[in-house]
Amino acid sequence: MQNRPLSGKTALVTGSTSGIGLGIAHSLAQAGANLVINGFGDRAAIDTLCQEIAQKHQVRIFYHGADLSHAEEINDLMIASSREFSGLDIVVNNAGIQHVAPIESFPPEKWDAILAINLTSAFHTTRLALPWMREQNWGRIVNVASVHGLVASAQKSAYVAAKHGLIGLTKTIALETAQSKITCNAICPGFVLTPLVQKQLDARAAQLDISDIEAKHSLLAEKQPSGNFVTPEQLGALTVFLCSEAAQEIRGAAWNMDGAWVAQ
Repeated sequence: MQNRPLSGKTALVTGSTSGIGLGIAHSLAQAGANLVINGFGDRAAIDTLCQEIAQKHQVRIFYHGADLSHAEEINDLMIASSREFSGLDIVVNNAGIQHVAPIESFPPEKWDAILAINLTSAFHTTRLALPWMREQNWGRIVNVASVHGLVASAQKSAYVAAKHGLIGLTKTIALETAQSKITCNAICPGFVLTPLVQKQLDARAAQLDISDIEAKHSLLAEKQPSGNFVTPEQLGALTVFLCSEAAQEIRGAAWNMDGAWVAQ
């Protein structure tokens, strides 16, 4: 059997029924971790997905459909996960939503929702997971921020604010756990071809009356010098590394994987 450095560990990945979260979940399962899957979607399709991952990687998987904009549902997610697996060793805070609009016309309810899911949910999962991690004196918290946690873009005020805040939270947790074997780091992807980004591509193609491929080239040319999308598999591999013993002294990092976006 292939090397499974996370065998015996249990990982929660929020927003993991599609996109980046699903890619990270696959990578953690391949490394031997049992999984708590969280996210929205058709329940039958999610059950099938969980069965496929469990069978492929020979791990246990538990699904919880908590809406992370509600603290009480996060609390239930954490209690149910701990009951199922006796605790969480790894927490990957990945769930996120986006809305694009100029700040003067940005809907306040969208601002509140983006801050709740992209930032506040990570506070709640972390505060609830840390007691178990401290008891075991081992844990990994990986916050999926964004290149927008390092630099800004116009018309993304709530998203940029939340992702900058998530990196600040990451650094604070890293300081508070520095004398333990618990680490906290952030991953900052550039453009990844997720459903969120696909919506931007569709809008750009319609607005400019161009093809989907032309829209992709146009979008990447503006920000991402490599001209390539980051893949969920690449982000999953980075997450596994950050959960490894080799990464024990990587603490409070905001690790950008962005095709040289912030190098400009």
